[in-house]
Amino acid sequence: MQVTETLNEGLKRKLSVTIPAADLNSRLDAKLEELKGQANIKGFRPGKVPTSHLKKVYGRSAMSEVMTDAINSTVAETLDERKERAAAQPKVDLPQDQTVINDVLDGKTDLAFEVEYEVLPPVSLMELKGVKLTKPVVEVTEEEVDAEVNRVFAQNRGYTDKGDGAVVENGDRLGLSFVGKIDGEEFEGGSSDHAHLTVGSGEFIPGFEEQLIGVKKGESKEVKVTFPADYGNTELAGKEATFDVSVLHVDGPNAGELDDDFAKRLGLEDVAALRKAVREQMEAALQSMSRQHMKRQILDALDEGHKFDVPAQLVDAEFDTIWQRVKHEVEHHGRSFEDEGTTEEAAQEQYKRIAERRVRLGLVVAEIGNQNEVQVSDEEHQQALIAEVRRFPGQEQQVYDYYRKNPQALAGLRAPIFENKVVDFIADQGEITEKKMSREELAKLIQADEDEVPEEHHH
Repeated sequence: MQVTETLNEGLKRKLSVTIPAADLNSRLDAKLEELKGQANIKGFRPGKVPTSHLKKVYGRSAMSEVMTDAINSTVAETLDERKERAAAQPKVDLPQDQTVINDVLDGKTDLAFEVEYEVLPPVSLMELKGVKLTKPVVEVTEEEVDAEVNRVFAQNRGYTDKGDGAVVENGDRLGLSFVGKIDGEEFEGGSSDHAHLTVGSGEFIPGFEEQLIGVKKGESKEVKVTFPADYGNTELAGKEATFDVSVLHVDGPNAGELDDDFAKRLGLEDVAALRKAVREQMEAALQSMSRQHMKRQILDALDEGHKFDVPAQLVDAEFDTIWQRVKHEVEHHGRSFEDEGTTEEAAQEQYKRIAERRVRLGLVVAEIGNQNEVQVSDEEHQQALIAEVRRFPGQEQQVYDYYRKNPQALAGLRAPIFENKVVDFIADQGEITEKKMSREELAKLIQADEDEVPEEHHH
């Protein structure tokens, strides 16, 4: 076997490889020996077919398999000898001349081919100890627990249709259809054929719910509101809007008391246990949000602390995945890039940068995990599979079978666990400063993170 490097530029490599005909013929003879015991050819007893006859019958098809195996093993051995790891499957270019290929298949000439690939870059890790992190801390107040307990009570005590001619009162649950407009033009997300709203819940923007009190079932009402200046969608923030609202049905809350009997119906001992469960749930949600923001800080620090070229193949593949989803979202909502205040070209550039960031972070996270022996246990992997299966009620068996039959998809469930463990490893060594803030402030931080760089798991 002869290997000559013809390109070594950045991460790109190109090799010319020659496998001698004698090597291929030797491999072919071994292949035919395997076939001898299995071949069932008329006129010959099993295992007694001469090799020369087998070569005449199976020679070319067997040599085709031998060629494929020889190419794969030669490429793997060559990379191993060169101490290189290919970023993706190497591209093999065989001779275009069919006459040459036929001569190779007939064992008359050497097999010469070219291999192109990109290598994974060496990753020199930054100092991971003492990464400065801000940990958002949000306290759950008694008033917030009161409000959530009341919401749980309202949600679970049930409602009864108030009938035709019912007048909307505070606490009623409504079925609505509405069309929202700004400056006379409908806007994305501002319309619904059938939305549910509990009056007084604060689910809709300020001023919306109050204007429906006194409206009768079957009536329509023009509701005028102003989106808050700090509204999540910056395109709507601070703008005045009108909604043409139709009240489809009005359900009034059933009578009942927020007492121990109500708590027991939810499987809890008493109201105190209900309040405790509600508080714990609220605190867990806030801790998850806090951790999400800290994770972003860690990924940003890793991105800032590692500057190296990444394989174009991996970036292109990541970009294609992102771009397909972006295009689908834009087209699904009947929007254009211009509607979003950009152009398709500018959006492509933005998402190419994001793709490059994700690939680089994926390599960094993998290297940190490998150097520090971060492991995902089989039990953790199994728990992730169970959690994924539970996301599809009624289709559990189909989803489970899909993952069992697709090792790559199953391995994909391991990646986010691995990444989170690496993040925890860095956080444990970090220099953490706690910062008290409100729930709204934390939500804004997370939204700002997402607006800057939509984040996903790095494989």
